[in-house]
Amino acid sequence: MTLSDQQLDRYARHIVLRDIGGAGQTTLLSSHVLLIGAGGIGCPAIQYLAAAGVGTISVVDDDVVALSNLQRQILYSDSDIGTAKVKAAGAAARELNPDITFNALAQRIGKDTSADILAGVDVVIDGSDNFTTRLIVNDLCLAAKVPLVSAAIGQFHGQIGTFTGWQGDAPCYRCFVGDAHDPDDCDDCATQGVLGAMCGLMGSFAAMEAIRALTGFGEPQQSKLHLFDGLTPSMRSIKLPKDPACSSCGGLTA
Repeated sequence: MTLSDQQLDRYARHIVLRDIGGAGQTTLLSSHVLLIGAGGIGCPAIQYLAAAGVGTISVVDDDVVALSNLQRQILYSDSDIGTAKVKAAGAAARELNPDITFNALAQRIGKDTSADILAGVDVVIDGSDNFTTRLIVNDLCLAAKVPLVSAAIGQFHGQIGTFTGWQGDAPCYRCFVGDAHDPDDCDDCATQGVLGAMCGLMGSFAAMEAIRALTGFGEPQQSKLHLFDGLTPSMRSIKLPKDPACSSCGGLTA
């Protein structure tokens, strides 16, 4: 792919980065990222992926925009209330960057979700709000050998990790959370609350990690979990071990 003059201008600040350059930008333009959820994490991630020129962005979400979303889901405005999130997000992303292709998937991830949903996908960002969905997405990514960027928020805190559990000693998401929990239980921002700007931090972080996985800039982040405390504020990173008895990735190798 040869970058047009307009693309050279639009993506100039990426192209001058030694670790991305023209080759990295070309990779982004030919890449496909799938986002699970167009909510607090998905909204800023979609914005930055679109702005970065990720060629194809697919988003899975079966919800509609509500007034209570607007405090943190920054792709939407009052005029979008009642509109399917994927429809509103697609319109906003295409307005931001006409280079991209946006696939709106107004559906919910479930046990019957076909592996075909990952056909041609290079990276998945999961910003869903329950363990059932997260573990299904984890297993789909493992089967397809697609890197999974998992981001979560609650109140004033956020966490993010990149999981490639089919590779050597790298853990998968199930290695991290295990099976000893209620699969339908996750912190509910409707009852627990969440700082809107925290969604921006974690969603932007998720976009950065997806771009890292696509272009290879910087240090690999597999096996690391990054924890952000907005109250302090501070960030720390921990190394996650692979669980050899994991029911998802135990015994898998690249």
